[in-house]
Amino acid sequence: MSEADVREAFRNQALFCDRSGTPVTAAVVRGIAAALDRTTATGRRTLDWPGDARGSGDSVPLRLAGGFHALARRGVDPSLNRLYAGALDGAEAIVGDILRRHDAELVRWLNSPPQTNETGRAGPIMAGLMLLAAEYSLPFELIELGASAGLNLNLPRFGYVLGGSGAGDPNSPVQLAPLWEGAPPPLATVQVLASHGVDQNPVRIVDPAERERLIAYCWADQHERMERLQAALALADRFPPQLAQGDAADFAEAALPDPQAEGVCRVIYHTIFWTYLPPDKQQRIRNALAAARERDVGASARLAAL
Repeated sequence: MSEADVREAFRNQALFCDRSGTPVTAAVVRGIAAALDRTTATGRRTLDWPGDARGSGDSVPLRLAGGFHALARRGVDPSLNRLYAGALDGAEAIVGDILRRHDAELVRWLNSPPQTNETGRAGPIMAGLMLLAAEYSLPFELIELGASAGLNLNLPRFGYVLGGSGAGDPNSPVQLAPLWEGAPPPLATVQVLASHGVDQNPVRIVDPAERERLIAYCWADQHERMERLQAALALADRFPPQLAQGDAADFAEAALPDPQAEGVCRVIYHTIFWTYLPPDKQQRIRNALAAARERDVGASARLAAL
């Protein structure tokens, strides 16, 4: 991308933050854009970004926003703390000063894309499982592709209100009530016997640095989302996700041929990851699913994809 395109990506990301009701994150993104020049390593690398800097591509603005949030959470500067508390006056100057003083740390945040492992996305997956449970009356084996930190592998332990209907655990620390249009999913019990996932770069939440990095990618002024993430992390501490490192297409090609237990519905799913997958790997996963559908999985076993 050209330098102008990179700057446009930051402007568009800030506008999106404004529309999302997150003025602090919007101010930080605008401040970063204003501070970008070739006197810092962060500026040079960002302005010469070789790929697609936009949110629909490499999410460069949110990579750096995560770095700023991490600095704020560490309390590196009182002015940055005030900014993250909502005092937006002078935000551009504050962000520029922080970028220059913490350049060596911030440039490293460009090395990897944001991972938020948004547990709010579990709502539609649970609705799909309820449909399958109503159809087949079978317990589930869950396989998640692009599982990040594996927080959504605990989705049967969350509580839900889906179209006015309750599901899951009403006493769970993670409660989801997404906006809903249309009829609710059928009232069917979802029983999960096993769940496991894969990610190219899984977040190991037992590592304090990786855990903090995951939290930093959550926008500071999305308080409900932050509370949900903290609750999901606490739940994962009690019920550690079964998470492997690897390529999703390789994983699907290896996992789908595994014999299924009788009386179990195997479900392979993702929660946003597909849009970031190269077309060749998408096709490999489709082919693995097609081959699995053609195999005899037994009279009382089922295979589904969400």
